[in-house]
Amino acid sequence: MTNLDIGYILQVLPGIILGFTVHEFAHAFVAFHLGDDTARRMGRYSLNPVKHIDPFGFLLLIIAGFGWAKPVIIDRSKLANPRRDDALIAVAGPLSNLGLSFLIAGIIKIVLLTAPYEENVVYTWILNALIAGVYVNLGLFVFNLLPIPPLDGSHVLLQALNIKDEMNVRAFYKYGTFLLLGIIIAERGLNIDILPIGKAIRWVGEGLLTLFGLA
Repeated sequence: MTNLDIGYILQVLPGIILGFTVHEFAHAFVAFHLGDDTARRMGRYSLNPVKHIDPFGFLLLIIAGFGWAKPVIIDRSKLANPRRDDALIAVAGPLSNLGLSFLIAGIIKIVLLTAPYEENVVYTWILNALIAGVYVNLGLFVFNLLPIPPLDGSHVLLQALNIKDEMNVRAFYKYGTFLLLGIIIAERGLNIDILPIGKAIRWVGEGLLTLFGLA
């Protein structure tokens, strides 16, 4: 691994850890307030990164650009309105990442207003880490909203399709997961954009930074 690789990893690491933690906590938070205390009893109602980081998924994200955190377990039998509440719990994760992107962009603005940019190693690293945090969290927002299992957007699609048969639900998640893995492998192996996630993230990121006067 080159020094450039290590430098890049150190810059994106805070954003990844924060993004994963807030994302999973948001699932647990909304689930608890909708009547399901499963995640809380499992210790997931927490902003402690250790509770949410999956070591292999975390490592894979750094190396390959695709990874995952520990999924929050939901007991839908405890929800007052399982269809609606399942969708709300699902979208809470990506929306928390979007909110975090806005928060980090605001912090960047404050930093630049209170301490104008200077070319020194510490300042540059902090600024680059914050910018990386914006894009990492926008990536988690956009990617997880895809309606492909096991991503959060698939829960919304499943409820919209009103699939009630348990076997059909299992097939939806099983084959959808294979589809997602196939797309990711094809994109990496053939160097093509089947899902224009990168372009979407750049477009949203540039718009967000422009909104804060940071373009």
